[in-house]
Amino acid sequence: MLTTILAADGAGNPMEFNPIAYITSLVVFLVAFGVLAAMVWPKITKALDERQNKILGEIDAAEKARGDAEAARAKFEKDLAAARDESAKMIAQSRADAQRLADEIRAKSETELQDRLTKANAEIEGAKRAAVAEIHAKAADLATSIAGKILQRQITETDQKRLVEESLAELAGRRN
Repeated sequence: MLTTILAADGAGNPMEFNPIAYITSLVVFLVAFGVLAAMVWPKITKALDERQNKILGEIDAAEKARGDAEAARAKFEKDLAAARDESAKMIAQSRADAQRLADEIRAKSETELQDRLTKANAEIEGAKRAAVAEIHAKAADLATSIAGKILQRQITETDQKRLVEESLAELAGRRN
């Protein structure tokens, strides 16, 4: 039915082979293909190659940046670990120094305390001896004065010294 409608218009059968139309179409295709292949296709391939190179370059740069970042991170972690070790050593050294200083201060304080105690004991002993000697001297004076009154005579200084020495020797003998 379609063929009869087209045939009535005088156009002919579209299903029939027309060599002129075929050759013309083939020539137009080849000319268009040649023009496109010679003029347009190199520009398209050049643009695609440039785009591919740019993408590859960006990928390489990103890989390099990632590698650099990994190296920087590894270096940072290594430096951080070294800093932690160093700070731990410094803290341990500070603690050891503080302990040593505390021990030195404690030993110095103990030595000073012992020295003061020894000095105080020596002063007490000296004061005790002085007090005992004074008591002995007073006792000797009192004894000589009483003895003088009893004997009704005057005791000389030499007699007094002799009596004091005898009394001190007798007292010392009783103490020990």
